[in-house]
Amino acid sequence: MSCRRLLFAAFFAVVIAVTTQLHAQNLAPTPPMGWNSWDAYGLTIDEADFRANIKVLAGIEQFGWQYSVIDEGWYMENPFGASVAERKYLLDGNGILIPVANRFPSAAEGAGFKPLATWVHAQGLKFGIHIVRGIPKQAVKENLPIAGSSFHAADAADTTETCPWDEGNYGVRDNAAGQAYYDSMLRLYASWGLDFLKVDCISDHPYRPTEIRQIAAAIKKTRREIVLSLSPGPTALEHGAEVAE
Repeated sequence: MSCRRLLFAAFFAVVIAVTTQLHAQNLAPTPPMGWNSWDAYGLTIDEADFRANIKVLAGIEQFGWQYSVIDEGWYMENPFGASVAERKYLLDGNGILIPVANRFPSAAEGAGFKPLATWVHAQGLKFGIHIVRGIPKQAVKENLPIAGSSFHAADAADTTETCPWDEGNYGVRDNAAGQAYYDSMLRLYASWGLDFLKVDCISDHPYRPTEIRQIAAAIKKTRREIVLSLSPGPTALEHGAEVAE
């Protein structure tokens, strides 16, 4: 497979880098360049295939290709299932999606993506993942506690705002519980060494400005430099001023 087919120049229309310097939020200096697993693997990416592709990416890092991104499905024990129940999402005790060890062995025993991110960083590259915005329906059904708060999943869930093409999550309310949920998620993912977060079903059909703001705020609180990519794009032009802000 040629290098060209392994690469992407920019994910979608809206890309920002949330930085820690002076608690400021700044634009990324350039569009992020690297490799995303979706077009080649869909929901089925696993650790062996990811590592193989990243070894190729590392060979052209000097030309600016640096982001290595695991797209949707890394939390599914059975990505070939026809429904959420058959795909078997894996959550921690606080309702946060975590990688399954049968597909990502280095994530065993609660390690999450930290070992894999550490390996990616050792190649001179940056590590990213994909999520669908919202809170897993499974977490709401079990009303799991939200880490670092007195809230539970039901307090954060907006059951009227589901993604029209992904049945796994409810929307997140624009309230303190919703912010606490995204804060807990980004706190965990930042602890793994995350450099890039692609969030789906948020920038258009539907456009969810409240959740965009919540996620951006949660990234800022981690005090880690993380690029936020919003999908699917492009966002409608009438929202341009708000997105730029």
